[in-house]
Amino acid sequence: MPTTEEPAGPDECGTPDATGVSRTARERLADRGGVAVAAALLLACGAFVTYGVLGSGEDPADERAATPTVEVTYEVLGEGAADISYRGAGDTAGVVPDAGLPWRKTVSVPLGAAPIVDVTLGDKGGTASCALTVSGRHVQRAIATGAFGRTTCSGDLPTPEASTAPEGAQ
Repeated sequence: MPTTEEPAGPDECGTPDATGVSRTARERLADRGGVAVAAALLLACGAFVTYGVLGSGEDPADERAATPTVEVTYEVLGEGAADISYRGAGDTAGVVPDAGLPWRKTVSVPLGAAPIVDVTLGDKGGTASCALTVSGRHVQRAIATGAFGRTTCSGDLPTPEASTAPEGAQ
């Protein structure tokens, strides 16, 4: 004898789902809540990805370009060859092994960085001098002599903040 089953209350309305199993209203509401939470999480993840791709609109290359620079000329005089290392354009290091002398290089160094050139003679020795010029103004000269002789020329550049300070401000 077939029996019919009446729902006991509003929470138990026996609506069959796709599998043919009857589900209560509370279960359907829980499923909808889960879908809403998943949608909110997906939206939040999408926002973070979009922010990561688009960033804050500031490109690190723009930041580097915004830092004022000054022209620095490194010069090594002498005869023969020497190993030379120097602060290159931006904040990079340049290395020239067994460079033929005389040697000269002009680069743009950011304000606040210290321009420097190191000279090392080889096992045959000799004499070499380094010179450092900043914006056309001589800063330092030094001499290396003998086998594996070594010398360094360096200087200081003002910080970007100091270069933009009004005159007379201390």
